This record gives sequence, C-alpha cells and structure tokens, in this order.
Amino acid sequence: MHIKSDDLAHENELVARNVRRFRLERAMSLGELARRSGLSKQTLSKIEQGSGNPTVETLSLLGAALDVPARRLLTEWGTPVYVQRHDEGQWSDAGNWSERLLDEVYGSGYVRTLVLRLERSGKQPEPVVPHAAGTLHHVYVITGKLRTGPLTEPVDLAAGDFARFPGDIPHRHVCLSERVVAHMVTTLPQLRQISPTVLQGGPGA
Repeated sequence: MHIKSDDLAHENELVARNVRRFRLERAMSLGELARRSGLSKQTLSKIEQGSGNPTVETLSLLGAALDVPARRLLTEWGTPVYVQRHDEGQWSDAGNWSERLLDEVYGSGYVRTLVLRLERSGKQPEPVVPHAAGTLHHVYVITGKLRTGPLTEPVDLAAGDFARFPGDIPHRHVCLSERVVAHMVTTLPQLRQISPTVLQGGPGA
C-alpha cells in the first residue's frame, strides 16, 4: 500500500529529508541502513532523493531500522525556512467565521504558544541558543517589523507575514520598528534521541 496524499510530491520530499537526516544523525551509512532495513541501497537512494514512492511497509522497515516510529518520517523536522507574506494568504469562509491557513506540521509532541513583544534597542540582540533537535518556531507578526530566523538565513517580516524556521540552530529576533508584537508557536516532535555510532568506510559504505 502506498502513501495516499493530496500532495504526494511534498510527502516524498518530506520522507526524503527525514530519512537522510535521521541516518546522518546516527552516523549510519546507506549500506548500513540497507542491511538493517532489508531494503536495497538503490531503493534507499531513490527515497533520499525524493524520487521514490515508499509504501507503508517500507516506512515501517525504515522506522525500525532508524529506531523511530514510522510516523516520524512524515513529520516536519528540521525543515527550511518558510515564509508566507500578508498578501499571499488565502482566506476561506467556514460558516460563521473566516480562516487563513498559515502552515501545517504533522506529528504530535510538545507545543508552546506565546505572544512575543519586543522593543527596539541600540544593541544587537544576543543569538538564542539552539533548542532540542527537531524544534520548529512558527512566527506570525501582529504589529511592527521583525527580523527573525537562523543567523545564516534571517527574514524580515511585517504585520501579517508568517514564517516557520528551525529552532535547533542558533537564531535571533531583532525589532526593526519601535515595537513588535508577534504570535509564536514552538513545536517539538516526541523523538527519543540516539547517540551516533562510529561510521566505518565513509558515507557511501
């Protein structure tokens, strides 16, 4: 049985990112993952390139080999920065209200919701230390202008803009206007971390 989704290409890319990340975090070669999962290196290579169409059974084998629940392979984890500008959002009528979808992240775990208030200062704010692996920040600016995101890939947001970025790398929030009010949600998948093993024979072994 294959994964059924309204956006199969997106799901395949998501699985590709996760399989490669989990494998590298465990310092596991493609050959070692093939041995543990019982899948061929060719199949694994296609999956990591996003060109494969893994079945539920394949995801189960990969999850067991990587020591993570199979559903974690379909959970956003360490994704690139995503930005939705105020004029890009689409509103949908839902009975007595209208809603604008900002983002969807699959999986369960820790969720923290807060309102962030910042004031401009003459000093550059200190970077925020990385949170646990897999942490994602979701920021929606209510008023003001904010520069936020990873130190290597900051984005400037105005009122109505939304961004999602990994919180497990150094990042920073900088107030670009006199004041900023933003809504921020922090998510962390429930994943037991594993100490990496020593990789023998290089990444392609």
